[in-house]
Amino acid sequence: MDAHLRAGVAIYNAGGYHAAHDAWEDHWLALDSGTEDELFLHGLIQFTAAVYHARNRNWAGATGLADSAGEYLATLPPESRGVNVREVRRYLDALGDDPELIERRRPLALTLDGAVLGLADLGFEATAVAAGVLAEEEGYDETLLEQAATFAEADLADERVSSPFVTFVFDFVREPDSRDIIVQRLSEHVARRVSRENDVAGLFD
Repeated sequence: MDAHLRAGVAIYNAGGYHAAHDAWEDHWLALDSGTEDELFLHGLIQFTAAVYHARNRNWAGATGLADSAGEYLATLPPESRGVNVREVRRYLDALGDDPELIERRRPLALTLDGAVLGLADLGFEATAVAAGVLAEEEGYDETLLEQAATFAEADLADERVSSPFVTFVFDFVREPDSRDIIVQRLSEHVARRVSRENDVAGLFD
């Protein structure tokens, strides 16, 4: 869960208030209702949704979600899994009382172990999660990014000094203004890698 938690926190802090929940949702759905982790992820998902709706001036949606998110997080430790849950609860109370505060100041940042986590702070595993989430959110080929991440993981396991796939996955996440060209170049590298592996497959069977 750690990589998905970190990816969602970093995506949220980068302004991906809608996309962040996609990093957490599969884990949340697999958990038994009422467990600490289920309450934690359910609360975070509704927190990001409340911020998203407030940013879009859906005041009723924002206040309703702020109230329910606060209920899910109410009994959790103040630093659940290293996240600043105490501050999140306070912010949700303020947002529920006055959702228009979103127009007067930036939404609360999520911290992990006391630090505001950004996309550039993610290791490879969390970056690969973020790449898939951002690809889906922004309409890029999610399968392409997943395939690139698979090639990158294989290269890392093989201890290759340099892997274009590792570089491309990091760049896709960290350089939003360059995503179009990164995806174009990545698709060429993936096609070459697939062709090369197909050429070798079966030769020694």
